[in-house]
Parts: sequence; C-alpha cells; structure tokens
Amino acid sequence: MGALHINTESVPEALLQFATPLRIALIITLALIAQSLIARLAPRLREAIARQQESLEGMQRVRTLSRVLRYALTVAVSVVTVLLILGEFGISVAPLLGAAGVAGIAIGFGAQSLVKDYFTGFFLLLENQIRIGDVVEAGGKTGAVEELTLRYLRLRDYSGNVHYVPNGQITVVTNMSLGYAYAVVDLGVAYGEDVDRVIAEMHAVGEDLRQDAGFAPQILDPLEIAGVEQWADSSVVIRCRFRVAPNAQWAVRREYLRRAKQHFDRAGIEIPFPHIKLVTT
Repeated sequence: MGALHINTESVPEALLQFATPLRIALIITLALIAQSLIARLAPRLREAIARQQESLEGMQRVRTLSRVLRYALTVAVSVVTVLLILGEFGISVAPLLGAAGVAGIAIGFGAQSLVKDYFTGFFLLLENQIRIGDVVEAGGKTGAVEELTLRYLRLRDYSGNVHYVPNGQITVVTNMSLGYAYAVVDLGVAYGEDVDRVIAEMHAVGEDLRQDAGFAPQILDPLEIAGVEQWADSSVVIRCRFRVAPNAQWAVRREYLRRAKQHFDRAGIEIPFPHIKLVTT
C-alpha cells in the first residue's frame, strides 16, 4: 500500500477561510448571551436590592436607577459588538473614532436639545427628584411616572393619557409623592352656622376616618384645622388637612368630604349653595 500524503501547507489556508466568519459568529453569540443575562439578572438584582431598602422611597429609587443602568449596559454591549465585528472585517476603528469625534462636534451644534435631554435626565436621577410610581408635574404635564430614561419622562394622567416629556423641557419638578403629602380640604358652611361647632364636627369626622381600618395606615397625623380660610359669596370656608402617605391625599380627601356631608346632614349644619334673594318694594 502506498503512503498517505497530506499537504500540511493547505490546511492553515483552508482554516483561515472560515476563521473570520467563526469569530464573527462567536462575537454575536457572546453578545446575545450578554444581552440575555442583562435582561434576566438585572430585574432579579434590582428586586433583591430593593427589598433591602428600609423605605418605599429607597425601593423606588433603586427601581428607577436599575432601569437606566440596564439601558446603559445594553447600549455598551451593542457598541462593543459592532466595533469587534468591524475589526474582523479589517476596518480600522481608530480612524472611525476620529471621524466620529469630528462629526460629533458638527452634529452637536444641531442636536443641542438632545444633549440637554441627556444631561437633565442624568441629574434628575442623580438628585433623586423623580422615581417610578411618583405623581409629578413636569414640563407642563401631570401624571404618574411610568418610565424615566436619560432622554425622556413618561407620565400617565388620571384619564389614562400617556405624555412623553423630553427631559430638556423640564425646568421645574413638582413631586407630589416625596416623603409624605397633605390632603387639604376646604369646607363651606352657611354664615348663620356657629364656626366653633362646625370645627368640632370636622374633628369628629377626622377621628372617625382615622379609626377606619382601610384609611388608618394612610393617615399619618390627626386632622389639623387651619381655621377660617375666607368669607366667600355665600359661605364661610374653613380649611383643614391631613398629613398622609405618598399618593394617598386624593383618596383621603374624597372620603373625608363624603363623611363630612353625612355628619353635617345629621348635625343640621347647612352647606350653602349660590342663590339670589329678590327684594321687592
């Protein structure tokens, strides 16, 4: 039998034909694995850290920051993947980065609003001004915060409308859910009513509401009577307020008004309405 002859010089050349596609496939595979790990582990890590927080505010801040961190990691993996693939095709990355720097300066003058969005979003997160779940007024819109990125703020109002507010348009943030809130109530009674008696009934309504198991956890302090707020056209307006848990001010206020109407009806306290008295001569 004749000896088997193998051309050793042709083997490396054949392997080289498949080396680049294999490396590109490996890069893409590793990138997909990294993206999958980020998508799976980030929520678990977020919830684990959130559960260790002592307050609801800390939990909300962790959830907000984790969303932005997840977004940043996803972008970083994508950029590195593209650069590695370009390198496999023999495209030098350094000139591209230089050209990108020059182009970035030119584009920057035309995209100042976009850059402003990112800078504003960064400081909104850094200073903990807005968190997921807060009710805020920002950029002329009011609603519950559903998402906060480095570029925009997504709010959903009471009617269910969704507002996307670019961060660069946010100059003043009114956060109605930071720490605690006040449920402010103005009650109008007839001029003929005894103000001290009315205030006593208002205190009774407040204590009755605080004893309710459904509202007790939301009310942090006893009812505070500010006193007579104004003399309106047909009523004396008395103002009061509760210090309540974040986002509970609207429910507490509505329930207090409902119970105050019932108490006033039983006590015979007149709740006036506009009317006209005609005097004939």
